[in-house]
Formats: sequence, C-alpha cells, structure tokens
Amino acid sequence: MLTVIGLMSGTSMDGIDVAVLRTDGEALGGFGPTHFRPYAPEERDILRAALRHARELEDRTARPGALAEAEMLIGNAHEEAVRGLLEAHPEVKPDLIGFHGQTVLHAPEKRLTIQIGDGASLAERLGVPVVHDFRAADVAAGGQGAPFVPVYHRALVRGSTLQGNIVVVNIGGVANITRIGRDGAMVAGDTGPGNALIDDFVRARTGEPFDRDGALAARGQVEERIVSDLMRDFWFTMPFPKSLDRNDFAAPAVAMLPTEDAAATLAAFTAESISAGIRIAGGADEIVVTGGGVHNRFLLQTIADTSGIRVWTADELGWNPDFIEAQAFGYLAARSVKGLPLSFPETTGVPEPMTGGVMARPSSHKAEAPA
Repeated sequence: MLTVIGLMSGTSMDGIDVAVLRTDGEALGGFGPTHFRPYAPEERDILRAALRHARELEDRTARPGALAEAEMLIGNAHEEAVRGLLEAHPEVKPDLIGFHGQTVLHAPEKRLTIQIGDGASLAERLGVPVVHDFRAADVAAGGQGAPFVPVYHRALVRGSTLQGNIVVVNIGGVANITRIGRDGAMVAGDTGPGNALIDDFVRARTGEPFDRDGALAARGQVEERIVSDLMRDFWFTMPFPKSLDRNDFAAPAVAMLPTEDAAATLAAFTAESISAGIRIAGGADEIVVTGGGVHNRFLLQTIADTSGIRVWTADELGWNPDFIEAQAFGYLAARSVKGLPLSFPETTGVPEPMTGGVMARPSSHKAEAPA
C-alpha cells in the first residue's frame, strides 16, 4: 500500500486540510495524522477576488487579475501546509501527494472547470510526486466534474458497520450527497448550497467567518415562505448527477431579515435542498453528515427534521469529518497512479468510468498523464 498525503482547499476557503492515509486505491489500510493550515483574512480576500475575476474565463490556463496572485498564494500555502504536517510527524514518509488546488470556476455546461495551483511546482518544492488536476478529464468528456469523492465515500461505508441504503452528505461551501445502495451502486451529485450562503451572510452581517455551532440560527425563526420560494428553482427537481458552482445561488431573499432569522432561514434552505436531493436519489435508511456543516448543530437537527431519517455525524462512526475530503484526494491520487476510475456515469454523468489526474514528478516540471 502507498502512504499518501491528501490536500483539500474547499469552496468555503477557510484553509487547507492535510491528511495522511494508507491505501492501494481500493482498500483503506489506515489513517495517519492530519493538519490544518488556515487562510489569513488577507489571503481569503485574494481568493475571493480570484473568484470574481474567474467568472468570465473561457481559457482554463488564463490567470488575469487576481488569479495569478491567488495561484502563487495557493502554491505557497500548500507547501507550508505539507511541511507543517511533516515537521510535526517526521515518521510520515509520503509516496505520493493528491493536490486538489482551489476551484475558482466550475462550469461543466461549458466543459470548463478551473482549479488553480501549480502541481509541478509543488512536486519540485516538496520532492514528492504530486497528482493534480483531477476534474478536467471528466468535464472534457461531458461529465459534471463533481462530486468527486463518492468512490471514497463508498470505501468508508464498506469499512463501517452501516447497513442498508446509506447516504453520505458532505456539507462544504456546496452540499453534495453519495447514496450507496445495498448492492454497492452509487448515485451522487450536488444538492444545493452548503455553508457558502450562511458563511457569506454571517461574515457580511457580523464580521465573523461563520455561524459557530449554529448558535445564531438556533435563536432565529425560519421564514418558511422564503425557503419555499427558493426551493421552486427547477434545479432542485433535476435528476442526478448534477453539480453547482459555489456562486450559483445568492441570498438576497434574506437581506431584510434580522440576523438570527436570516441564519435560520438559510440553514433551513440548505437542509431542505439536501432532503430533496436524498428523495430524488432514491431515499436512505441512514444519513451520515461530514464536512464543515457537521459542526452546525442547528443544521444537523433541521436535516433530521426535514428528511425524517436518522442522522449520524461522521465522527460518531470513527471518521474524521474535517478531513474526509483531504483523505479522498489522497485516495484518488492512489487510484490515479493505479489507472483506476475516479468518476462514474452515476456520479458525474460522464459517458463511461473515467480515470484522471495529472502526475507531476519532482525531477522535472513536465507533467504527464499517469500510467
């Protein structure tokens, strides 16, 4: 088995998750240490500017405006993140790194997805092979390019005591689900906003980066009319697979509400869209929630209430909810070098199971497709 470091900088842009695992790309051989490298406020400002400048991009290699500065920031910060873990845990000797980069634009309808970050430079700096650019091949082939962690969710469920039809809900900036049927068949896709609308609203209204523990929402009243209006969007009735960009939904509908009521209403919107997605995917016997949203207790309870299904948190199963996506990209890196598929027709809508990722070796800045 390989010792792999997985890296994830998600759409919530709070920082970089680093996780170590042992895997052959199929079975999981154990989990190693984790590390988190937060973004400073000024770094998040640069990343948010990059998101704005990426909106009109048609060329995935172009880096206008703040994008060039953001890409340099991403490279430096990821190097710091990996070195931080290795300095704290010198026993870790990685064979491979899975580097997702930072998504700045996701437009599969244009066959375009852009994750900034120079994988070849990172490999050279760290002296470890790096697999990066995971989503491009899927999108180029007509897939949604997201979600990309379902095959890892399936590996986790197979190693657990869960039985029946299980839905893993990952709540980052965008929420997505993986339904693993009794027979192992997967259905997956984005369900709607995750933390992004809540985080952006709370930051603008209070200056805090997020609604800690869902405390604001817990003191508010849900405006059910607003949730119903938001859920009328046709997108929520579409079958899976489907995917979203972080900025596909905005929150002007709650702008006139008191802070607590707005937070509660946005959380209810996220919960209702997740529950609707689970119904479309075929329902579930049990739900497991992971990602940043696992810390929002109001959101978890609202998901349970709106779905009527038992909700577990990932940590209750011995999984690390804050690092599952980082682990997933380590797992996908191992699959990439083994030539195993990363995405599937039932998870991204790609025509056939797709390999992917680009290998960068530290002896050269030339990237090559993995063998």
